[in-house]
Amino acid sequence: MIKISEIDAIVLRFPLENPVQTSFGLMLDRPMLIVKLTTDEGIIGWGEVWCNFPNAGAEHRANLINQVFKPVILKNEFLNPESAFDFLTHATWVLGLQTGEIGPLAQCIAGLEIAFSDIYGKIKDQPLWKIYGGKSDKVPVYASGINPSKPELIATQAVADGYKSLKLKVGFGKDRDLNNITNIKNSVEKDIDLMVDANQAWSISDALEIINELENFHLSWLEEPIAADRPVSEWTMIANKTSIPLAAGENIYSEDAFKKIIDDGCVYVIQPDIAKWGGFSKTIKVARKIVSAGKRYCPHYLGGGIGLVASAHALAAIGGNGMLEVDINHNPLRSQLCGDLLNLSQGVASIGGGSGLGFTPDIGAVEIYRIQ
Repeated sequence: MIKISEIDAIVLRFPLENPVQTSFGLMLDRPMLIVKLTTDEGIIGWGEVWCNFPNAGAEHRANLINQVFKPVILKNEFLNPESAFDFLTHATWVLGLQTGEIGPLAQCIAGLEIAFSDIYGKIKDQPLWKIYGGKSDKVPVYASGINPSKPELIATQAVADGYKSLKLKVGFGKDRDLNNITNIKNSVEKDIDLMVDANQAWSISDALEIINELENFHLSWLEEPIAADRPVSEWTMIANKTSIPLAAGENIYSEDAFKKIIDDGCVYVIQPDIAKWGGFSKTIKVARKIVSAGKRYCPHYLGGGIGLVASAHALAAIGGNGMLEVDINHNPLRSQLCGDLLNLSQGVASIGGGSGLGFTPDIGAVEIYRIQ
């Protein structure tokens, strides 16, 4: 049994000179919410909670950890990470309905589950990728978060840093999007894969208007061209109009919802976010179903270093033909809190064989960015 004696919620913010641009808003800084769990035997587990939006999201979720989850966790024991996930989900479900906070509560539970999993791996003295069935600690990576302002400069630097695949943000107007894709394609070698992410920016008519022109660029996938909650008929309409694989999944919050997107057939690249919903115990189950269905599991991730490492473990555990998303924008909360993960070789990252997440994040190295 896992008995937690201490819970710490640590909020950090790294200010940005160049905001991260998405179709739905700007990130003026990079927030991070770290969860630190300590057992009554002194074993420490580290987790991370998704908190990119809204601007006060990290502090709000830290308050949820301290006020809602901490009292419940401290007075209970848990057999394993999945039992903790199920218990916390059940314990806060009505609260989520009452407050409309289902998303933030699910994100807190995901981050807590990552920390429980880190503890579980340390108890078993094995890395999480191996506990969950992986055969290798190697994972292919791609450079994400390429902004629409002179993206070719960021793309060429990413390739110089060892990335073989790139993802550009679109949804900023048809002409600008097509021009940016053209500039990247003209700036990098032909064997570099390019994906685009619209971040749910388009209506069905917008997507159908641009889709034929996107065909000319031989994209590896088109991510969230329309809102995640649009009817299956609209997603199917887009899929039937293009040979470009569609991608989605970061905004899905349940096993049933993932089953639906897997079974519907119009989305080929499916992207659960381990720090947003599910943690290891649920994400691994979903990812196995994705691969079994002949689809591509590519974990979504845009946060700090702990969640990035957790995402790498999940991908290594499943295998398949997926890639790990790595935000290419400068962020010490990622680069200084992910161990040696980003020492790339030919577009591939190595996790290592340490127990649990396999490393201890150096919080002192980023203390200057700590808010609470």
